[in-house]
Amino acid sequence: MTEVRRVAVFLAVVVVALALLVGSASPSASPPARRSGAVLDASSSPRRGGTVYWALPPATTPDWIFPFASLQFFSVTNFAQFQYLMYRPLYWFGPPTSTSPNVDFALSLADQPVWSNGNRTVTITMKGWKFRDGQRVDAQSLVFWLNMMKAESSNWAGSVPGPSQFPANVRSYSAPGGPTGDKVVLNLNHRYGTKWFLYNELSQLQPMPEAWDVTSLKAAPGSGRCGAVAPGAMTGAATKAACAAVWRFDTDNNDTAKQPHMAGNLATYATNKHWSEGVDGPWRLSAFNAASGEATFVPNAKYSGPQKPTISQFVEVPYASGGAEFNALLAGAKTAPQVGYLPLADTPPKPAGQAMTVAGRNAPGLARAYKLVEFESWQISYTSENYRATVGAHGYAGSVFRQLYFRQVLQELVNQPGIISTYFKGYGVPTYGPVPVYPANSFLSTVERERGGPYPFNPPKAIATLRAHGWNVVTNGVSTCVRPGTAAGDCGAGIARGTPLTFKEVYTSNDKSLAQAVDYEVSEWATAGIQVSVSAEPIDQILNQVVPCYPSVTAACHAWDLANWGGGWVYSPDYMPTGEETFATGAGSNEGGYSNLLNDRLTVETNEHSSLGVFYEWENFLSTQLPVIWQPVLAGEAEVSKQLGGVLPINALGDLMPEYWYFKS
Repeated sequence: MTEVRRVAVFLAVVVVALALLVGSASPSASPPARRSGAVLDASSSPRRGGTVYWALPPATTPDWIFPFASLQFFSVTNFAQFQYLMYRPLYWFGPPTSTSPNVDFALSLADQPVWSNGNRTVTITMKGWKFRDGQRVDAQSLVFWLNMMKAESSNWAGSVPGPSQFPANVRSYSAPGGPTGDKVVLNLNHRYGTKWFLYNELSQLQPMPEAWDVTSLKAAPGSGRCGAVAPGAMTGAATKAACAAVWRFDTDNNDTAKQPHMAGNLATYATNKHWSEGVDGPWRLSAFNAASGEATFVPNAKYSGPQKPTISQFVEVPYASGGAEFNALLAGAKTAPQVGYLPLADTPPKPAGQAMTVAGRNAPGLARAYKLVEFESWQISYTSENYRATVGAHGYAGSVFRQLYFRQVLQELVNQPGIISTYFKGYGVPTYGPVPVYPANSFLSTVERERGGPYPFNPPKAIATLRAHGWNVVTNGVSTCVRPGTAAGDCGAGIARGTPLTFKEVYTSNDKSLAQAVDYEVSEWATAGIQVSVSAEPIDQILNQVVPCYPSVTAACHAWDLANWGGGWVYSPDYMPTGEETFATGAGSNEGGYSNLLNDRLTVETNEHSSLGVFYEWENFLSTQLPVIWQPVLAGEAEVSKQLGGVLPINALGDLMPEYWYFKS
């Protein structure tokens, strides 16, 4: 994953996970498209019609309609909570019947992929659904996306550099039945694990209509020739030039050209026929307020999928703050959200001993009209250490962080259960490794399932470990190295005598609960003589500082010790929780510069093999190696009107599916 994608995902975590709906993935058989008996509430029957108001996360609004986005537009708000209502990805993840982030082939535009040639060839068969303008979602629709990706991968926030990552790992592709046929065949440059390729590569593809393959609003559909289906690799100079021109037109050259009516012109999102013709999902945009960000959707009467909307209108309502949204819930006016969120500041603490994933009592004034629901996103959380840091520890910070025993000490002084119960008011789940502990998923190994993980909170053990490795521990003072060297009882390579355990940490300033958790961790580290000074900064400033430095190392690479942006990593739209994008040597989002040859080898094996045993070997290794400091994840709290059915369960991806929602009669 590139630095571009890393920043965008982290922004989504910070902005959205604290409010409503974020996350993604894990494999199993797909459920039926309909909820069977689960669609209907046992106590009532649905009635058709009505308007549902849904609360956008605080201070966030959709601002990009074209489903090909660079950094500044690559967010959960734009994709899962806006575009996906209208424009479906090739494969749908997050079934309506489960909280787990699984693939759902019944809701996908294509059948389950078929592998051949020793897993070097994958055949995709489209189902023949239709866009609103009548064009079938066919081979050309998918080739249009593939050609665009090959030509403009630098402008797609999900692209990953390197020969084993998309799009470089696709050697060639073809449409055996022609452009209006249903089959697309991808020939890969290597054998890959079928599960990984589906969840982390095919998951990114999004067929696009010929109506968008143009360079002017008056041009004939397909005249741009970016979606041209030709023999061979289909990435020749002519195709690349055609795609570049189409991309510049549809995106306003990434919102710089300000071409009237195109992606940068929010005021025409609902009125430009260009965008409505490309709809293949269950909803179309009927109104969009460019000033406020309020979006109104109505059912797409030409939707080919299996679940037609019951409600007549779905409205996304923006709020300047969590407090403003909470007041709207309390007021209960006609336009109050039927689905909203409970800000942590207004959340009653969950009773001790209550199940981790079950909500406690609702806020006074809301319990009569709303049901409070806790949900978990497909996410891990962590604080990054900089393995190249020269700021703290008298310039030896990076050398200290490279010692596994010291990372274990830091982890054993993080009281995840205490943070969740005290500062998250019981609404949180721990992180014990690279795989989310919740929601339930088949990727989680026995090591991460252990209570407390490999390194549960244990201050006495942490202090003893420091002393055993050559440190003079001064509780609530500053511990120093008294035995430099590389022998078993020494401080470790690159650490000089007298090196103090003093560091600096930056964390995002947008959340009170995070500030409290950081202060608490600092106080626990101090009990072992580890002094960490902290500063709160806006998230964009933090992410500008915390940059990966591979292959070139600059002065900025050394200029920070610890960083906590309030999230960590959301697995979306790469749903299988592998580490090639975060913890592998040189990965675009490996901001701390962690490097381990065994981890790199195991990571490659998770991409090339489908066995969960291979995956567990990598997961267990990284859980115990601590490339970062694992932190708890703040869980979401949804407020769901008792008059509305079909909303539950909430999956872990953040995908909105109001086509399943209905008012109870």
